[in-house]
Amino acid sequence: MLLRRLVAAAGLSLLGLCPALAQQKPAELKIGITTYSSGAASVFGIPARDAAEMLAADINAKGGVQGVPVKLFFVDEGAGIETLMTEYRRLVEDTKVDVMFASISSGVCNKIAPLAEDLKVLNFMWDCGTQRILEEDKYNYVFRTQANATPEVLAPLLYLLKTKPDFKTIAVVNQDYAWGRDSWAIFSQALKVLKPDVKVVAEFFPKFGAADFSTEVSRLLALKPDVILSTSWGGDLDTFVRQANQRGLFKSSQFVLPLAESSLQRLGTDLPEGVIVGGRGDHYFLHPERIGDAKFKAFMDAFKQKTGSYPIYPVFHMAQAFSALEAVYAKAVAANGGKWPSHDQVAKAMPGLTFQALGRPVEIRTDGQGVEDQLIGTTTRVPAYSFDILDNMMIFPAAQLMPPVGQKSEAWIATLKPSIVDIKVDAFKAAK
Repeated sequence: MLLRRLVAAAGLSLLGLCPALAQQKPAELKIGITTYSSGAASVFGIPARDAAEMLAADINAKGGVQGVPVKLFFVDEGAGIETLMTEYRRLVEDTKVDVMFASISSGVCNKIAPLAEDLKVLNFMWDCGTQRILEEDKYNYVFRTQANATPEVLAPLLYLLKTKPDFKTIAVVNQDYAWGRDSWAIFSQALKVLKPDVKVVAEFFPKFGAADFSTEVSRLLALKPDVILSTSWGGDLDTFVRQANQRGLFKSSQFVLPLAESSLQRLGTDLPEGVIVGGRGDHYFLHPERIGDAKFKAFMDAFKQKTGSYPIYPVFHMAQAFSALEAVYAKAVAANGGKWPSHDQVAKAMPGLTFQALGRPVEIRTDGQGVEDQLIGTTTRVPAYSFDILDNMMIFPAAQLMPPVGQKSEAWIATLKPSIVDIKVDAFKAAK
């Protein structure tokens, strides 16, 4: 009441003072993070959570984000979509988080994106891959701090066409939800454009979390396709690979597993040599360009010491989300004359942002989509590790594997020419 009287006496407006008051640095920067802490996908989500805790601790040890310490709030995606949506809303409306990192599942991101926009909360899609979200709708608060399905699927296809071009038949085994369906749509459409004589002999979409792939494996053994594609991930991919390997399926078909970098350590020798593997970005603990970097090595060693395993690509994706967070607040503070920015000012600073975490630099386009190069390789076995590592690696430039802003992937893929197979890549041998 006293403040109101003083303002009135001075002929000023409280409304005019509010922006100045709002620029005060908060006591902490609150970040809500959704990841799988339970269920089959937790083999993927828990490493990401471990990484988030490490990254937050490192940021706070350095003084915080622009001098503000970060505080994390986790939500388990494994609890189901209704619970997740309720918890998401609670974190935004009651806990007053400043930023949300959500989510892993493409099906979840399809639901979260419009909710984030409705709540006007800055949301980093830190891992989900479906390209449809940012191609079919425009958002002011939703951004992807990594690539989407289009370059993540086209890169392994081009790798296949560069290294094993003489295949005649192909089959797919993908999880039955947004990512599995969308990624196959991209791969199959591009295949029709670039190698139209290839015949699709089987399309299998087992339910998410399936524990038994005996039917699919039996059919594939009978069909003997030259190539078997699976963009599955987490526990589903691990189970499929083990059951397929036990019955000798890898001996009759060339496997292409665009997300299997995250499964290499868990599968050990259950994953044979010669399998084409991707890391959903240039994510790899033996990254051929970063392996000699002191900060890169320090994080790899610290994560291995903390968890007993080397980082997998969800760890790299989480690192990118935190790197984007630091970069966008630095950009927004600078644009605001050194004052602490509002949430809207931070969101407006996202388009055009460039940042770098553990891989190559990533840029956020004007449509909110991250542009991220793609590393693909072939599994090989060396004495130094109890699991397969990647050899004959190629890093593909993502900017050439994505439709321009405003175009949808399906329409853009239809315009591709066979000459794209000759795209220039950076090639590397295994670090042995």
